[in-house]
Amino acid sequence: MADGQALPPFRPLPQKEPDIEMVRKPDGTIYLTPRQAPGDRPKTIPHCLDERASEHPDRVWLKQRDPQTDEWRALTYGEGKKKVDSLAQALLDMGAGPDAPVMILSGNSIESALVILAAQKIGAPAAPISVPYSTMSSDFGKLKHCFGAVKPKAIFVQQVEPFKPALDALGDHGCTVFAKEGATNEIRSFDELAATEPTAAVSEAMSKLNDDSVAKYLFTSGSTGMPKPVPTTQGAMCSMIAGQDGLRDDERDPDYDPDEVHDVLDWLPWNHISGSNVNFNGALWNGATFWIDGGKPTPQLFGETIRNIREVSPSSFGTAPIALSMLADAMEHDDDLLEAFFKNMRSIGYGGATLSDDLYDRLQALAIKATGKRIPIVTMYGATETQGITVVHWVVDRVGLIGLPLPGMTLKLVPNGSKMEVRVKGPSVMSGYLNMPEKNAETFDEEGYYKLGDAAIMVDENDPNKGIIFDGRVGEDFKLSTGTWVSVGTLRPDLVAACSPLVFDAVLTGQDKDFAGAMFWPSQATFETYVKEAGGDMQKAFIRLTGELTEKVRAFNAKEKGSSRRIKRFLVMTEPPSIDAGEITDKGYVNQRAVIDRRTDLVKSIYTDPPGPGVVEP
Repeated sequence: MADGQALPPFRPLPQKEPDIEMVRKPDGTIYLTPRQAPGDRPKTIPHCLDERASEHPDRVWLKQRDPQTDEWRALTYGEGKKKVDSLAQALLDMGAGPDAPVMILSGNSIESALVILAAQKIGAPAAPISVPYSTMSSDFGKLKHCFGAVKPKAIFVQQVEPFKPALDALGDHGCTVFAKEGATNEIRSFDELAATEPTAAVSEAMSKLNDDSVAKYLFTSGSTGMPKPVPTTQGAMCSMIAGQDGLRDDERDPDYDPDEVHDVLDWLPWNHISGSNVNFNGALWNGATFWIDGGKPTPQLFGETIRNIREVSPSSFGTAPIALSMLADAMEHDDDLLEAFFKNMRSIGYGGATLSDDLYDRLQALAIKATGKRIPIVTMYGATETQGITVVHWVVDRVGLIGLPLPGMTLKLVPNGSKMEVRVKGPSVMSGYLNMPEKNAETFDEEGYYKLGDAAIMVDENDPNKGIIFDGRVGEDFKLSTGTWVSVGTLRPDLVAACSPLVFDAVLTGQDKDFAGAMFWPSQATFETYVKEAGGDMQKAFIRLTGELTEKVRAFNAKEKGSSRRIKRFLVMTEPPSIDAGEITDKGYVNQRAVIDRRTDLVKSIYTDPPGPGVVEP
């Protein structure tokens, strides 16, 4: 936009304006509580499915591409309920129940969704496990740990072949294994089980469900030690739905049609709350059609997401910032994709990391080009242990906000050194990790608030309705030898954005050192392009990438005034982050501390005099 030219209006966001009660204690502790009451909610998630199937049995619930035909398979709400009831009976026959969970090793699929709902219907906790624990691990240590923690009665895999090594690694597990593809005499057929005739035992089991019923065991990402099992209750999931529902104000959107079917396209894995309890459960509550995206924000798989966007034109799309960056790259060179993406889009959601100002501006420019209006770009903040805590539910012309607490939740900001530590209490917060009393004792404070380990600051300390900003992890920030703090949570995304599209992530160094340094992972797509342009010469491509990265870091430093925001030395890593070592989660988020602890020699090389091999001084 030209200087002085008014920006176009935002597309309406049908949400209530902030209305927060703030209480400040003499020690500086702040309590933030919404005045809005929670809205409607289902009794349980299985009850929600039954209600939607009764209301519109012929409406499409789930869609997924068939790997053989490449055509979209569709399952209606009515068909879904019938199959869930049949699978619920089959699981009962296997001995599954409240103390006998059902473990799911494979990723998002129509069949996985049915298994998860069927298990919940009879009170058997569903335990979806991160797929890389079974397919990318060398020792299956995390898989074995998760198995031992919940002791399942049954295990589901979509296809036997990719998971055979993992199943073998579990040894004589004593579980009934069933699969959609690859059934044998020892491994039962999903299709046969989905044809089981349900009995009154299914309804009887469902009638016993209440808010305290454990619906799932979701495991933390395992970025600090082994993954921790979080009992996720029906009450926790439904309370989050109620919190979101309490903020709805459909009258704010003149184009809102309550009878319109919304299309959700989503790839986020169901072993995390974002993909499962926010997006999947939310789509079910709203009676939407959920398109299972087979793509992911990687150079190899993001093309599938782009193909799906062209065909679906979803009304809802939420993902990690790295995926939005890749999408913006594509839309800036493809007007047909741009039109398809914004055709029905109501708002864009992101989570898991901070959205950079640069990416925000690019997305708004694309929205204006496609629609003549800006698009609300919102986020929800939460954790496996808490479900969603805060949400940006009003139109804001900035990034960095994590919103305000959902109705029913209270946020507590506690002074901790130079930071304000985030704690939360509410009906969606877990009561404690499974069989971990010592860990639980240190997880909650004296008032029963869960301690997230994150930090946040208020936009305006006198007006809570302006929201709060994520301020990094309490334990990730570090001091330089000068005593100056380096805020990892804000510097890292800004640096990565400034170096786009050359890198996909970075780790900051400099604890007790004279200056801040960085270790970059190059973007695979960019590096492969450089290799191709160099005629296959990888060394020549690496030199080119490093040279261009040097210029970008130099330009970044030139704009920064403080020493804690300037990168004096960096290196480009050639070994990808290790999931076994906890350096990266299956959603693609890099763990700062785990990388530094594992790669101490590389960190030391940045600070030797002269610097080590490959270290660049921009």
